[in-house]
Amino acid sequence: MRHDIQPNERAYTTKEVAEEVGIATPTVRKYGQILERNGYEFFKDGDRRIFVKTDVDALIAIRDTDKPLNEITKELVQLQKERLETPPETEVAAPGTYDHSLQDPEQLKDFMRALASELAAAREMNVQLSNDMAQLKTTVSRLQQDHHVISSGVGNSAQKTQAKLEKLKEQQENHYETLLEQERQRSEMLQQELQNMRAEQKKEWQMQNDFNKRLEQTVQQKPQGIFGKLFAIFRE
Repeated sequence: MRHDIQPNERAYTTKEVAEEVGIATPTVRKYGQILERNGYEFFKDGDRRIFVKTDVDALIAIRDTDKPLNEITKELVQLQKERLETPPETEVAAPGTYDHSLQDPEQLKDFMRALASELAAAREMNVQLSNDMAQLKTTVSRLQQDHHVISSGVGNSAQKTQAKLEKLKEQQENHYETLLEQERQRSEMLQQELQNMRAEQKKEWQMQNDFNKRLEQTVQQKPQGIFGKLFAIFRE
């Protein structure tokens, strides 16, 4: 059990600690819960934590460290255990000046004022949280509506885009088939022209061959008259 409170030492509420350390009130509660889970002891009145200077120093150490939260918490718990295991220095108190710690009426008044302040701060926090929850619900509802509108718009746009793509694909296929048919007709026409040219060439070759044969037959016959003599001379 803790016994390290000093005479006339100031007690802090959670809100006052938050202002002293410079962190949010919920963060003070969070650090306090983590410290307790690891074995740290706080002065308490019921479920309310009463902070003293050593507790404030512990929160400042958590705030300023670069170490992981669990690691620094365990170190602070160990430091507190060592401090509590060390017997407090005994001092001779003058008559009438002995401090009764939490049993002193003035000290109890301080604690009661701290508890009242803590309760007021908790109520204020609850009101703020309720307002924040209401705003959050309104925001979520609006976001859901926006999501529905956007989803509907995206769906319609996707359908229109798909229809355009299908139409474009059909147009491309028709165009390709038209070009293919034109190319096929052109190929057939060229093949027909080529066949005609070959037939015409064959006909010309046949006519030339017939002419050559007739000429050869005429030359081989016995020449008559003056032309015959001329042919005879050319033969000799």
